[in-house]
Amino acid sequence: MATTTDTTDAHPYLRAATAGIRHHTRALTPGTRADRRHLDNLHEHLTRLHLLIDQVADTVRPEHPTAGRHLATAHLRLWQAANSLHDAFHTLPAAPACTPDRLPDGPLVLTICQRHLASGHAIRRKTTPADHGTA
Repeated sequence: MATTTDTTDAHPYLRAATAGIRHHTRALTPGTRADRRHLDNLHEHLTRLHLLIDQVADTVRPEHPTAGRHLATAHLRLWQAANSLHDAFHTLPAAPACTPDRLPDGPLVLTICQRHLASGHAIRRKTTPADHGTA
């Protein structure tokens, strides 16, 4: 069965991603175990949502500061959720520790840690005032 995209829908990919999450939520039965791959995929989804909320906030904030503050709160909470997923990933059995100076071995672990460290770096760069040498 072919699906058609509503031409008036301005955000078809976002709607498709939401439908995919909804489908996965229904498919995850009580007997199914979430594993590191699940957590990695959820972490990727949250970090991408985090970036999207950041971009939306940048466009909304100038004309609607109150809405911008609400989006900033959502932005922070998405980061907190992604951080918690990353921590949960590393507490599952046989998961190596993530250290900023040396990423752990293994492609799956490397992916989530690289994404998490890059996201944290981007957040610090955007939210921390630049040091202009006025100490």
